[in-house]
Amino acid sequence: MLLVAATIYVFAAHLFPAPPPITAAAARVDHQYDLTLFAAGAAFVLAQLGLAYMVFRYRDRGQRAHFTRGQTWMEITWTVVTLATFLGLGIAGNRVWADLEMSPSFANPVQVEVTGSQFVYTFRYPGPDGKFGRLEAGLVSPATGNPLGLDPNDPAGKDDIVTSSLTVPVNRPVELLIRSQDVIHNVFIRELRLQQDAVPGMVIPMRFTPDRMGHYEIVCTQLCGLGHYHMHSMLNVVSADAYAAFLKQQAAAQ
Repeated sequence: MLLVAATIYVFAAHLFPAPPPITAAAARVDHQYDLTLFAAGAAFVLAQLGLAYMVFRYRDRGQRAHFTRGQTWMEITWTVVTLATFLGLGIAGNRVWADLEMSPSFANPVQVEVTGSQFVYTFRYPGPDGKFGRLEAGLVSPATGNPLGLDPNDPAGKDDIVTSSLTVPVNRPVELLIRSQDVIHNVFIRELRLQQDAVPGMVIPMRFTPDRMGHYEIVCTQLCGLGHYHMHSMLNVVSADAYAAFLKQQAAAQ
């Protein structure tokens, strides 16, 4: 009973709260999490109370053991209730997931390419022409300032902007194009309630619309090697004017 009471207190008192969500979709994920936690928590508490009652009610007092076959209607009832509860949670959770992962592409999103490599993130913006330049694996050379292998002969890549952190404008749709140069990495931002693996040979989109300015950590949640523990970067959500100034400053520094 003490374990049950302590568990309820930890959650009810919000001793270890998650950071506030910064998208409407993240708020929906939180709502789904709360529903699941409530249902699982209620089942846990009822099961523990039932166990405590049975231990106390039928404790050994020297009486003869009594055999019972149980009650079929009770077993059917709690099986149906459990099935309906968890099917309902699964269907509701699937709708939230589908809206996040299978929704059509945003109209006119801010596109940023995210490349994971041992053990850094590199972000690439397409520049004023709106086109990403061609990449060549043989040209990858972080030591000489070309960590992505940009082809210098491709005109579309002349204005590409490469940075070590991610900056996006508030209240505008963002589409990250996630890729990896070596092993499987991951892009996880707690405030988005989203994470996506970066898989070699694939470009995987991740979409969101931030509605709160601030600075949020990006971490890798895949064990990608000995330096995995310090693979992180920052998501900076800024105003439209600050974003335009950021692009101008970065373009001048390339």
